[in-house]
Amino acid sequence: MKRRLMVALPLIVFASIAIFLAIGLGKDPSIIPSPLIGKPAPEYELPRLFEPSEMISGDSLKGQPYLLNVWASWCTTCRYEHPVVTRLAEQNLIPVIGLNYKDERNEAMRWLEFYGDPYTAHVVDTVGGVGIDFGVYKVPESFLIDANGIIRFKQTGAITDEVLDKQLRPLINQLLAEAQG
Repeated sequence: MKRRLMVALPLIVFASIAIFLAIGLGKDPSIIPSPLIGKPAPEYELPRLFEPSEMISGDSLKGQPYLLNVWASWCTTCRYEHPVVTRLAEQNLIPVIGLNYKDERNEAMRWLEFYGDPYTAHVVDTVGGVGIDFGVYKVPESFLIDANGIIRFKQTGAITDEVLDKQLRPLINQLLAEAQG
């Protein structure tokens, strides 16, 4: 009996490890669940990029759904995401607010001049405090915030055409319908 247990125990341990590895390897590492989904967006008041003496707060954006897109001029992935964000902004479904993250103001303005400016408004988070409050893991990240200031969706990494078409746009349409009625 002890001999059977001695033979079976390593097989059981190996099978358990193999199962956990298979489960872990089958998950998308870019999907990072956010504890903020379904909760109020963190409060913030930040200066505008082009008019630093003017401030924008999360409260001032309530009343309509909007997308908060965290980006930086030093972020290479932001360049790949930018055309998708531009297409979304051109559809005029909701405001797209750019949160410039840990960046130099002049570099950010130069980047927008070169790649185009799809944003309804820009805010600057030079030290990253608001990014920390939002749980920013890596840039770019985006947060879909409803008319009541509740975070309804978080995209860690670039918004791709697939994410836009299959996840973000249906949620935007749902939020717009809720806001109307």
